[in-house]
Amino acid sequence: MIDLTIHQAALERNIQKARENKVVIPTIAQMEHPETIPEKIQAKLKHVGLWDVDPLNLFRITWKNEAKAFGGGYQAVPNYVELPSSLTGVPCRILAMAGKWFPTGCHKVGASFGCLAPRLVTGQFDATYHHAVWPSTGNYCRGGAFNSKLLACDSVAILPAEMSRERFEWLSQIAGQVIATPGCESNVKEIFDKTWELRQDPAMMIFNQFEEMGNPLWHYNVTGNALAELFEAVKRPGDNFAGACFTSGSAGTLSAGDLLKEKYPQLKLAVGEALQCPTILENGFGGHRIEGIGDKHIPWIHNVKNTDMAIAIDDEDSQRLLRLFNTPEGQQYLKEALGLDTALIEKLTWLGISGIANVLCCIKMAKYYELTEHDVVATVLTDSADMYRSRIQELNDLHGAYSLEEARLDHALHILALKTDSLLELRYTDRKRIHNLKYYTWVEQQGRTVEELNALWYDTAGTWDAVHAQAAELDALIDAFNEATGVLKTL
Repeated sequence: MIDLTIHQAALERNIQKARENKVVIPTIAQMEHPETIPEKIQAKLKHVGLWDVDPLNLFRITWKNEAKAFGGGYQAVPNYVELPSSLTGVPCRILAMAGKWFPTGCHKVGASFGCLAPRLVTGQFDATYHHAVWPSTGNYCRGGAFNSKLLACDSVAILPAEMSRERFEWLSQIAGQVIATPGCESNVKEIFDKTWELRQDPAMMIFNQFEEMGNPLWHYNVTGNALAELFEAVKRPGDNFAGACFTSGSAGTLSAGDLLKEKYPQLKLAVGEALQCPTILENGFGGHRIEGIGDKHIPWIHNVKNTDMAIAIDDEDSQRLLRLFNTPEGQQYLKEALGLDTALIEKLTWLGISGIANVLCCIKMAKYYELTEHDVVATVLTDSADMYRSRIQELNDLHGAYSLEEARLDHALHILALKTDSLLELRYTDRKRIHNLKYYTWVEQQGRTVEELNALWYDTAGTWDAVHAQAAELDALIDAFNEATGVLKTL
């Protein structure tokens, strides 16, 4: 469970700092139901840009923002893309909820809030003393640095040196310090090693998304409920919510699947990873180019016992489709050959590299289970192509100018020709094997105990269920914090 012990002296300092910086903190319930956010905050947001460094943007940590760069309010149904069968090659409906319309253009701003908020409103994190350290493979540290900035906290962002240029350029303006660790997306241990160095300074507080239970708490309650609401809003008579697929990354989003399986017991939950680093499927290793997911270990916060399938995606598929969806020639093919309308073609730019991988997981799941037009599979788009414009240029430089013929081939080879290889429906023993891999990272390297590890497998009620249920307790602490600052009354 998340430690919510109050540290009164530091809490008082946090309250004073929030008061000085006019910070009001949203509750988890308000992120689920933004229509309940106070009217005066909603009114002020009409004059605030989505990416503005303004504390009011804490209230845009929700899937239900209007798809507007400035002044947007909220909507009843989350932003999403429905991918047609003419594109996917499978008859089932595939729904992808879009992270583009969060502040920073990525839903990781929510996961980082889930990690920071409990320590801030209990005083465990002292905003006048501590630096918030955000170890990440890219987007999480962006969300953490942004939230830190909104809350007037100092931050340290850690990410691999080979991540996209756009991330580093933006972080240089937001984070107090940016540290580039060796390697690519899958070099997570190098990030962990850097955090152990930083821990020697007591002013550095680590918010490790791979083990912080605030991450699954946020996704279970906010992302899980948003996906359920999306399905209920768009389902047709006879539709069945058949599956949900999420690439592993920190595994936080997979906890949304925990909620969906409670609401829709027949639903299958799949975890995706890069074929070039098949840790889940083969205890494997390697480098890959699916930016947005990290590998070579099993995250502490992955509830493996509740995962039904593991799917590997070739990173070449995601790279090729990035060009298909984001070049004039690719978009011309989508319009003329597939008959997609302009609005849908624009929405396909909402798919970043890991979002593309998530969609490919959905297609492979649909083929394996032979899903029909009455079935629905859902996923999320962590970020959009806006994070990867430099990557698209690099691909153009590498392969030459794109063409209609190449678009046709990319669609045929990298979507329609997907097979059910590099995929495993998980038996109980498979899940236990994957869970046991946590030992080598978390017990041997990161200071966890065997007793804690076993509890994640054998004590569901005392671990996963207990964490998911802490949202109400956290919200009560947030309400008390806001009451103590008095900022809401003066807005």
